Amino acid sequence: MAIAPVDAATLPYGRQEIDDDDVAAVVAALRSDWLTTGPLVGELEQSFAAYVGSGHAVAVSSGTAALHAAYHVLDLAPGDEVVVPALTFVASANAAVFEGATPVFADVDPDTLLIDPRAAAALVGRRTKAIVGVDYAGQPCDWGALRAVADAHGIALVADGCHAPGARDGGRTVGTLADLTAFSLHPVKHFTTGEGGLVTTDDAALAARMRRFRNHGIGSDHRERAERGTFAYEMVELGFNYRLTDFQCALGISQLRHLDGWLARRRDLASRYDAALAGLAGVEPLAQRPGAEHAYHLYVVQLAGGLDRDAVFSALRGHGIGANVHYLPVHLHAFYRERFGTGPGLCPVAEAAYERILSLPLFPAMADDDVDRVVDALAEALA
Repeated sequence: MAIAPVDAATLPYGRQEIDDDDVAAVVAALRSDWLTTGPLVGELEQSFAAYVGSGHAVAVSSGTAALHAAYHVLDLAPGDEVVVPALTFVASANAAVFEGATPVFADVDPDTLLIDPRAAAALVGRRTKAIVGVDYAGQPCDWGALRAVADAHGIALVADGCHAPGARDGGRTVGTLADLTAFSLHPVKHFTTGEGGLVTTDDAALAARMRRFRNHGIGSDHRERAERGTFAYEMVELGFNYRLTDFQCALGISQLRHLDGWLARRRDLASRYDAALAGLAGVEPLAQRPGAEHAYHLYVVQLAGGLDRDAVFSALRGHGIGANVHYLPVHLHAFYRERFGTGPGLCPVAEAAYERILSLPLFPAMADDDVDRVVDALAEALA
């Protein structure tokens, strides 16, 4: 089965790719003895752990569940604080709230929009339990600087790598740079299980706790009970049903085989954008960190001050270009304003960036002339 062509009338900002091998893998799982909690869950975990070079990977039902599982095993409690960048998807902060902790929002670097390690360090206090770095758009944070801050204060370092499977910082793969790293397997991400997530860690005890957490907090699974010849089980902590099905894992295993090729194509398209935008006044791609290998989940640009981002966005949409905006800073959402008293002025760099950023279409099935079409539409909108 060939990949369906992109609708010529509408170019989305992201799009999954499904081929015959993916379909066959899912059908085989559906015809097997296991629909969920079967052998393909462990196979996906082992395959992804090997891919990133981590000791363990734990599969869960979404990227949000991955973040929640990671925060849960930090034993967060009411009164604890977690430092999170302001410019990220809400789940990066929400998962801390799920555990009763308070997100403390750090500002970002104006050129990369990644968490500013100095801003993060200034927010660490006696209640801080963790720093969370978000590899925004697919570019790794300054993990060396964040690790130094975390180690100096004896707190955990968590990576939200949902944008960045396959990215590297200083030659090390995202998934090995923090104590725990969460990934998303949503369809617009680099590879997909439909919905799903993974957490990587080198800590076997944390991995075991996350597997328990995803299964209602029950201290044994069905295989362990079968081996002991018993039906008895006990819930030892409060958990959730965050399990991922076997047929979803079948899709993920099949998709993972394509990841390197898809990463290469994303980087090729980003390079084409870089070259095409170099002579276009009023728009600037995000800066790249030295030593970082970008995974390009998103291709984000910042418009020059004085330009009306919303008008440019509307013009692009009018041309069938599925531009998007990632993200409204988390502390400006109504929930955070009302629950935690946050608001404008807390993270001025992130707030100013929000008024200027656009995400341009980027996914492996795009053709080179799709990039030209986007840039031509952007030039007309700016004019």
